[in-house]
Amino acid sequence: MSLLHVSISASEPERVASFLATLLGGEAMRFPPFPGCWIAFAAKDDGTAIEVYPDSHVLVAGKNQIECVEQTRDTAETFVHVAIASTLSEHEIRVLGQRENWISRVCDRGPFRCIEIWIENRLLIEVLDPTMQDAYRAGMTKENWARMFGLERS
Repeated sequence: MSLLHVSISASEPERVASFLATLLGGEAMRFPPFPGCWIAFAAKDDGTAIEVYPDSHVLVAGKNQIECVEQTRDTAETFVHVAIASTLSEHEIRVLGQRENWISRVCDRGPFRCIEIWIENRLLIEVLDPTMQDAYRAGMTKENWARMFGLERS
């Protein structure tokens, strides 16, 4: 299994999608199924993408399928976050985040390091450069997780 796409909300969907497309080495495009939405495609062009909705939109279970509904703007912080792999270097990623005036910092998660970028200073995106990705894949296994936290395996 692998994650194919994820959606997030933003005050400025086009700006955020363009930023994310840069991290992914791809391209940002309008997302016509819903008004005001954008999508950031990864460079590989294999369907890996991040959809960016205005923070005034929500997805609801419509009568037959998903529907997009406008509501009061949601600018609250959230526990939801995503980790993405980038071909850019740690320095390049940090420069991009700082250029947007968003919180950008390198953090140690234990089994891996990442660059926290707080999109619009409210939504966490963990970005991993190629070296960080290697450490992530080596450290984020079921066995390592169980050992790190003393969890019994059944």
